Amino acid sequence: MSNENGNGNGNGNGKNILPLVEKQIRKFLFVSWESLSGDLAWQVKKEGHEVKIYVKSEKDKDVYDGFLEKVDDWKKHIDWADVIVLDDVGFGQTADELRKAGKFVVGGSSYTDKLEEDREFGQAEMKRVGMLTLPHWDFTDYDLALKFIEENPGRYAFKPSGFTPSNSKGLLFLGKDEDGKDIHEILRSNRNILEKKVKQFQIQKFAQGVEIAVGAFFNGNDFIYPININFEHKKLFPGDIGPFTGEMGTLMYWSGPNTIFRTTLEKMKEDIKKSGYVGYIDINCIANGRGIYPLEFTTRFGYPTISIQMEGVISEWGDFLYKIAKGENYDLKTKKGFQVGVVCATPPWPYDEPTEAGIYRDLSIIFKKPNLEGVHLGDIKLIDGSWRIAGNMGYDLIVTGNGITVEDARKQAYSRIDNILLQNMFYRTDIGLGWYEDSDKLQTWGYLY
Repeated sequence: MSNENGNGNGNGNGKNILPLVEKQIRKFLFVSWESLSGDLAWQVKKEGHEVKIYVKSEKDKDVYDGFLEKVDDWKKHIDWADVIVLDDVGFGQTADELRKAGKFVVGGSSYTDKLEEDREFGQAEMKRVGMLTLPHWDFTDYDLALKFIEENPGRYAFKPSGFTPSNSKGLLFLGKDEDGKDIHEILRSNRNILEKKVKQFQIQKFAQGVEIAVGAFFNGNDFIYPININFEHKKLFPGDIGPFTGEMGTLMYWSGPNTIFRTTLEKMKEDIKKSGYVGYIDINCIANGRGIYPLEFTTRFGYPTISIQMEGVISEWGDFLYKIAKGENYDLKTKKGFQVGVVCATPPWPYDEPTEAGIYRDLSIIFKKPNLEGVHLGDIKLIDGSWRIAGNMGYDLIVTGNGITVEDARKQAYSRIDNILLQNMFYRTDIGLGWYEDSDKLQTWGYLY
């Protein structure tokens, strides 16, 4: 056993020596459809715990090689694990069954899976508990959707719904035309393709404002404070240009409960508790002078959100995950100020293109100075002491920074990126810049208190 406080606090004569506090070593089993939670698993391993990970996707078989112990059949290790971490939606029923069997699980539930996967259900639940929701209409028939837009001109957003493969989620489209003609033309001209890729979708009334998300960890009974306020940057290029990606970076900070939390996520407490959910849960919103409109749930760790949260959390993650899986309250220690995280990628990101991925796979990531602070695992492996690109997507690294001001956090993150050499690496240079305008609006509307 290692101990947390070194040699204690004595005066050298054997008197008044505080007792050593032994650190409990836990066994963590991470389970993933794709290579998502390896960075968190690596952090838990670095804290001294035993960690195993299962990744189902064949395309990700080399991801995390050299960093983590990987298993081929996670169910054989259920009895071994003290904590099982199910890192994505789609595991809800499994999580329910494991909890009934007495296992400590960080992960979803059947109910929370449905909140994220089924937009219609998620919006209905928001409305039921008293949130202010935008008008929306759900479709499985593209002809009916086209007819609806023709008969009800307006500015809309097209959002894939249901369990959508990650490489199809980018098909979300935010209309700009006030009569909906751009959405209509997109659906009309691409109908044959979209019908194969997106079986269920939502047409949502567009609202202008500040996009802001509020999230918190939940221990099966209650929220863990502080909460997390974050601003995602989903498009590929600076200035919010180009295709939607999973995410290219985020600005965040930790806060006490505020108006955004109280009018959205807090209202879900009893239903989340009833479902047995344990983990991080987030609601993305549009805020303007008329109100706060929740858009969608994320009922799992966010990626790269969880890596950026590591920059701002002082508490040990292994201890935290174990305690909330047991249903215990936890005094989560966080840094003051802001955290910025930037996704550093190579082609074919954000696409799944094996030929292009093959060009970059196995390339070394070189650090000019031997400093890995703020550098987090994407799809990476460790071979003979060298970090190398793995997998099929080019989602390579998340680089984070922290600071009392947003500019301080940005400077630290981008200075850490400057220490990295990787051929044709690209990233957004504007993560966090929108804060200066957005915060003024949010403060004026009184939503940050």
